[in-house]
Amino acid sequence: MAGAGAGPVFNTAVSLAANGRGGSVTRSLHFSWELGSSGWATCRIWDGVTKHLDVVSYCTNALADLLKGVTGLYGLYDVQRFSFDLEPAEARWILRRRGDNVHITIRRFPDMMTSFDVPDGKGTLEWTSTRPRTSLAHAVLMAAEKVRRTHGEDGYLRKWVLHPFPTTELETLRHLHLAADDCALQH
Repeated sequence: MAGAGAGPVFNTAVSLAANGRGGSVTRSLHFSWELGSSGWATCRIWDGVTKHLDVVSYCTNALADLLKGVTGLYGLYDVQRFSFDLEPAEARWILRRRGDNVHITIRRFPDMMTSFDVPDGKGTLEWTSTRPRTSLAHAVLMAAEKVRRTHGEDGYLRKWVLHPFPTTELETLRHLHLAADDCALQH
């Protein structure tokens, strides 16, 4: 929830200097994905001003969908959408590429079973921010990598139950991020 909570711990922090028309601006982004009890994960995103947290269900292949959505920002289409099942709600992420930046919007719908085809504007706006694509890609990449290091691929499957760790999606994002972005951060 935007601005909610007293300082959750984020496992991936990215702060980059983005040189644009307005000069040099630091545009930080913090992201974490933490497996909880069987079939649940906590997803947090924070842009240095506002925070958003969702507890995501394994009913969808959520981490893979996130990685594919961010990977899609390197392709032909300027808009990527994916949803997390919050049982019963839907958290829909809309990523709009604008030059080197991405406008991130998270909207909530009351019931994923009935909202999947509902237009984005019908959902409640939960969180929005614009950040460099390289910041988003790096933060998501590092959070997913931390999940793999922490649990291993077998441990991930034991906790996430319905879906294996998205190795292919992670490596595809890593390849595109390193090839296309001038990311000065450690990988």
